[in-house]
Amino acid sequence: MTPTSTPGLTRFNALEEHAARTALHEACASTAWAKRLLAARPYATAEDLYTASDAAMAELTAEDLAEAMAGHPPIGRPKPGDPTSAREQRGMAGASDALKAEMLELNLAYQERFGHVFLICATGLTGEQMRDAVRERIGNTPEREREIVRTELGKINRIRLARLVAEEA
Repeated sequence: MTPTSTPGLTRFNALEEHAARTALHEACASTAWAKRLLAARPYATAEDLYTASDAAMAELTAEDLAEAMAGHPPIGRPKPGDPTSAREQRGMAGASDALKAEMLELNLAYQERFGHVFLICATGLTGEQMRDAVRERIGNTPEREREIVRTELGKINRIRLARLVAEEA
């Protein structure tokens, strides 16, 4: 095992393909992304996995991005029983009713404009920071917004992959 490898990464590398695909799907709903990451196993280091993830993300088509985004609930409304989204959106948990209502309104306006949920790497952000981001981004062109979404998805995927290959069983 290399100094930057972890027992979690070793476990991921050893998973049967179906189990590995399922684990990757929990990180990102894009079939194309998961397929590329599966094809490159085994990974020597977690950084190799993250680099492969970034490369796969860069090559996703608009349809692949739409598939990936479909796996994310709106900000402020994580799916019941989805601890990952709830943890990532923790900044909205203590938000005021007014801020939650404003986010709902902004989410709907964003979805109307772009045809998909507002996506941001919410880990560590406050409700106000998420609100300010959607306010700022709603004026983007669809092309610009698609590239921002690609970047945000890449950040989310890295965080989720890090959890996947963490040392704990």
